[in-house]
Order: sequence, then C-alpha cells, then structure tokens
Amino acid sequence: MTAGTMTAGRAQAPGLYIHFPFCRSKCGYCDFYSVTETPLVSAFLEALSTEAALYREEFTAFDTLYLGGGTPSVMAPPQVAALLETIRGTFTILDHAEITIELNPADLTREDLRMLRETGINRVNIGVQSFHDRELEFLGRRHDRKQALSALEWAMSAGFDNIGLDLIYRLPGQCFKDWRESLAQAIACGPAHLSCYELELKPGTPMGRKYAEGALPERPESLAREFFVETSEILEGAGYVHYEVSNFAAGMDRASRHNQKYWDHTPYLGLGPAAHSFDGSRRWWNRSSLDAYLADLRGAERPVEGREDLGREELAMEALFLGLRTRDGIDLDRYARLYGRDLMEDNRRQLEEWSRLGLIEIAHGRIRPTRSGMAVADALAAM
Repeated sequence: MTAGTMTAGRAQAPGLYIHFPFCRSKCGYCDFYSVTETPLVSAFLEALSTEAALYREEFTAFDTLYLGGGTPSVMAPPQVAALLETIRGTFTILDHAEITIELNPADLTREDLRMLRETGINRVNIGVQSFHDRELEFLGRRHDRKQALSALEWAMSAGFDNIGLDLIYRLPGQCFKDWRESLAQAIACGPAHLSCYELELKPGTPMGRKYAEGALPERPESLAREFFVETSEILEGAGYVHYEVSNFAAGMDRASRHNQKYWDHTPYLGLGPAAHSFDGSRRWWNRSSLDAYLADLRGAERPVEGREDLGREELAMEALFLGLRTRDGIDLDRYARLYGRDLMEDNRRQLEEWSRLGLIEIAHGRIRPTRSGMAVADALAAM
C-alpha cells in the first residue's frame, strides 16, 4: 500500500515536512536541531534533492507541505523557489495544497515576501514570540517589535491571507500585563492563526541551564494554568477557535491542515536532519547531525537514525494522548472500531470523575476536553 492512501480507517493524502537546519544564531531556549554554518546551505539543498528521490516510490502525492526549521527564511527567495521546484519535480503537490514556510521577521523585506508569494507558498508562519523588545532581547531573538509589525504588514501587502503568528508566554519574571499587551497587539494585526506556547526550559539548552543554576527569575508552577486559561479566554473572546492545546484559528478553515496530520495519525514524510516520518504503522527519524546527513546522502543512503513499529496498542495510546489535546476530542465508536477498546467501559469511573471536575465533556458519542481539561491534557492522557 502506498503510504498515505489510508490511515485510521479513512482516505487521506499525507503531508510533507522539510526541516531546514540552519539559523543565523541560536536562541537560548530552543532545542530543535539547527546549526549556524550557513555556507553549507547549498550542500544541504543538494542532499535534500537526493533524499526526496529516495522516497518517490513510497510517497507520491501530498496535500500539505511545511518548510520549518531552523530558520527557512535564511534562504533567499530564489533558493526557496528552487527547493520547491525540486520537490514538485519529485512528488505531486496536489491542487489547493497548503504550502507553509516559517519566517523570522529579521530576515524579511517587502520584496522578499512578494517573491515568496510568487513561488506558490500560500501560508506563512511568522516567529514573532513577543511584541515587547525587552522580552525579545531576553529570548535571544534577532528582531524587534518594529520588524515584527513590518513583516506582518508586508506579508499582507504581498497577498498572503493565511498568516500565522507564534507567541511565547510564561517567561521568567513575565507579568500578565505584558502578556495581555502582546496578545492585544497580535489580535489587532488580524492573523488567521495564532500558536501560543508556554516557554519550556529544557535542561540541555543555555536558558535551561541558567534557570537550573538559579540565574533566572522563578516561574511559579501555579501560574502555568492561569496563563493558559487567560490566553484561551482572550483569544476565544476575540473570535478565535481554540482547536488544540497551543493553537487558535480564525475559523476551522484556517486551522493548520499540516499540523492536524500529526494529531490524527495521517501519514507524513519528513526530509532533512532530525525530521520524523510516519506511514500509518511505522515511524522513523533522521540523523540529528548535518555532517552525518550529508555523508549518508553522498552515498545515496537514507539518513535514518532510528525507527519503531507501532502496534494497535501503541497507536491506541497515541490516539488517546493526541485526541485529548484537541477541541474535537475522541469519537468513541471510531476509537473502538480502530483499536478494539471501549474507553467508556474500560475507564468509566475515571471519566465520570473528570466530567464532574469539569475537565471533559461526554456527549454525542465523543469525549472532548474542556478549557480546563486542555490545561492538563497530558495528565488526562495518562489514564
């Protein structure tokens, strides 16, 4: 069976993710794989072409393409155009496909955005993170508030009507007033999509190490839920749909079609260092090393670092975890049909208790998390 022809019992086209592994500088909180050796961009693009060709018999057509990173806007628009031409020459990108690129405001000019629109990209995701210059400086971002606002204006004037913004909250020492101001500015810009992430201070990052050493202000755990709930209330009050724990859309037609594939077990192919792939029952991931990635592809070998086969039980657990992070929740009949488990019978006491506490709603054959339930989604999935 060609990957993507069927998943979780329904026909779907898979998604294509390309991990561009370069940044001009590394943010202190980021633990995504990237390097700053930008002179290697050309070698990477050549290797990416080889990697794509190695999958052309297994994945043939996609209806979403997501260019993430790293910082894809490190590439000049002609390089982006050449990359997309290579992809279109290897795979079929279906009509009306959602084609997204992540952008850093510091890299952009009005002309850049006009040229990117001409490549066929129809969705941009702009890494704003904050509209306060002092917070942007703390996060190690290369842009300031003025550049963020300019990037948004230029994206709209270039003809992009599907614009997403990323914001980060619960910074060490951050007050609710500053966060509300960033949200208000984001709403005033009128993006189609907002992703609002709680800052994670991972142990292996420079910022994570500083926090562990006590060199940064405390972040009381008790504030996590307050930030989450207030964010949801403000954005839903402004007309956005809170459709996944960290994601809000100005109507479900503006929800990220690509990211939804990760949450409903639709197959996807990931190209580039550290990229992950899934074909419906098997997951694999690439080497988290640009040097190793390039070396493998010079020998026309897939740069796979590891893989796992997912049985019915593993897929059932993932479907539970992912479903309880989304507004749609879990269709009980479909879940039983796919995974052979009756969630209501197996977990009735726990589910009734969560319903009593206002964490979930059980109605019309579905379990859906409430706003309070989304705030503790990981704990719910541990039942």
